[in-house]
Amino acid sequence: MESATGHQYNNGSVKGTVDVAGSNKPQITSPSIHPVDHANDSPSTSPITSPPYWHQAHQRSVSSASIESVGHAGITLQDNTDGEDAKNEACWAKSVYIEDHVVINGGKTNIGNIGAFVVWNITVETLNGGTMRIRKRYSEFDDLRLNLIRTFPNSSGTIPPLPPKSVISKFRPKFLENRRAGLQYFLNCILLNPEFSGSPVLKEFLFS
Repeated sequence: MESATGHQYNNGSVKGTVDVAGSNKPQITSPSIHPVDHANDSPSTSPITSPPYWHQAHQRSVSSASIESVGHAGITLQDNTDGEDAKNEACWAKSVYIEDHVVINGGKTNIGNIGAFVVWNITVETLNGGTMRIRKRYSEFDDLRLNLIRTFPNSSGTIPPLPPKSVISKFRPKFLENRRAGLQYFLNCILLNPEFSGSPVLKEFLFS
């Protein structure tokens, strides 16, 4: 009767049985080679995801979005221009530009213009090829942002800040150019976001 049973081990291509009470008799076997099938190999790709503000809490059909993340396959472009449904109107703007500004003079005194202010000329291109032209003051942008934060408290992180104010530099060309770029960025973030673009808050800003 053996004092202990054999122990199996595998070391590379050598397989054997160790008999504690007897001798070690390794058996040499050829390594197992398995063919590799490359037919199903495909390069790994990072999934295309939509910007955070495209993920909505409410459900919308695929046909209701201009740019929508569909499943896990990526981004699908949809045409909004034919439907009259209210959902199709959620995304209606294609781009927003602030081309220039006009300084409205107030009363002149020996220390300068009192009550002068800047009006921004805004052009909105729509998905159906139309164009809107509106004129707004900085204070109206400020009101829009505050109203959006009140109306959409859970989405305040997607509402960018406005460019800063300055009493001293407000009519200087460099300051005005920086303000123009900042206001244009703000409007693009709002009008191209389907959560905000169909809201009464934005419509009041555009049409008042």
